[in-house]
Amino acid sequence: MLKGIPTIVGPELLKVLDEMGHGDTIVIADGNFPAASVAEGHILIRMDGHGVPEILEGILKLMPLDQYVDRPVTLMERCEGDNADISIWDKYKKIIASEESRGESLIGTLERFAFYDEAKKAYAVIATSETSQYANIILKKGCVL
Repeated sequence: MLKGIPTIVGPELLKVLDEMGHGDTIVIADGNFPAASVAEGHILIRMDGHGVPEILEGILKLMPLDQYVDRPVTLMERCEGDNADISIWDKYKKIIASEESRGESLIGTLERFAFYDEAKKAYAVIATSETSQYANIILKKGCVL
């Protein structure tokens, strides 16, 4: 055990966050996301039994978001005609605002298949048991100043 590290951030995730450089991305994927196939050739971290908000909060306690891009946080847009509940995004906004002074202005969205394309470029993908739809999020790492 180490002091100051959120308990949700286990050794594998801590190692990956440390290895990532400025501009690298990490995906936190909901339970419906094709995490294994998207992460093929990259790092897949299984965090079954956990939801995206708690993992997001733990990561943002340790990892700065990219300060040189307008939107270092990307969410998957809801598909046209789909009325799935996306209220989980409100939790994300609160978590981000608590860790980053720029708040929810850091959040952008991508169409579903464009999101998959970006996710395939990520340094790592975290597979969760999150049951909310459209709960996928990509974080771009910034510099520690």
